[in-house]
Amino acid sequence: MALHPQAAAFLDRQRRAGVRASHQLTVAQARVQAESVDDPARESVARVIDVLVPGPDGDVPARVYSPVCPVGVVLYLHGGGHVTGTVDSYDGLTRRLANRVPATLVAVDYRRAPEYRCPVAVDDAEAVYRWLLPRAAELAPAGAGRVAIAGDSAGGNNAAVLCRRLRDAGAPLPVLQVLAYPPVDAVAYRDQDAYPSYRECGEGFGLVYEDGLSYWDHYLGPDGDPFSPDASPLRAPSLAGLPPAYVLTVEYDVLRDEGQAYAEHLQAADVPTVHRRWNGHLHGFLGNPGAFDDADTALDEIAQALRTRLAA
Repeated sequence: MALHPQAAAFLDRQRRAGVRASHQLTVAQARVQAESVDDPARESVARVIDVLVPGPDGDVPARVYSPVCPVGVVLYLHGGGHVTGTVDSYDGLTRRLANRVPATLVAVDYRRAPEYRCPVAVDDAEAVYRWLLPRAAELAPAGAGRVAIAGDSAGGNNAAVLCRRLRDAGAPLPVLQVLAYPPVDAVAYRDQDAYPSYRECGEGFGLVYEDGLSYWDHYLGPDGDPFSPDASPLRAPSLAGLPPAYVLTVEYDVLRDEGQAYAEHLQAADVPTVHRRWNGHLHGFLGNPGAFDDADTALDEIAQALRTRLAA
């Protein structure tokens, strides 16, 4: 399918505004650029509080969104290549998702690279997940104590890794994992011919191939192991026994094909999996409802998938 007209218009606005590829910026500059994007669609939620959760190396900040009559709890992990992104920059998206399920949504402000390398982000996410498990009925009184995990981009990577860790530890699993355009294979990403989307979508569509290389370098550091399933969930010895999955990919995304590959590997391991491809669209479109009409529809579909599992 051709690039959606709204996607083309979005890219044109980005160019005219002087938005630069992340790999061309310092970490500080990339964070400022990411935080400068204004989200006009911040919805009101019945109750929003910031909390500190005991973590492996001190408290982990998190934000709890409590809509009216939540059917369960969703742990949300934001994107940003493990380098940019915060609960503040994702506040609009997380508010919308909390309201649409409706679910009490707990967004984790995990530690970021390069200051903190793989798998610290997942360590923080796991601490918050284990904290909320015994509190699920309190956080969502109308629900049945069920919990789901969701994340986009790097947050999708964190969500996939966390689910595998929980399985390996014999811990209670979420009823659903939602992975939106996730990076899942740090090994393949070093070979631009490993997946067609690395070249087909590697330049000119927002997230460029070189950005991904930079993000992996920051996250893994010089001594990180790209083969570790804590970095590359697609490299786990087995995906059997993981929670049901909803995987979203978009057509004009450098990560398109590895996200699809992960969905196919989950299906091959008999994990109930839905793979939803949004043709014509760009990486990150869920966070831009003002730019993409389909972002609202996509979020509604995710909310329906979460609601079905949480209320079952």
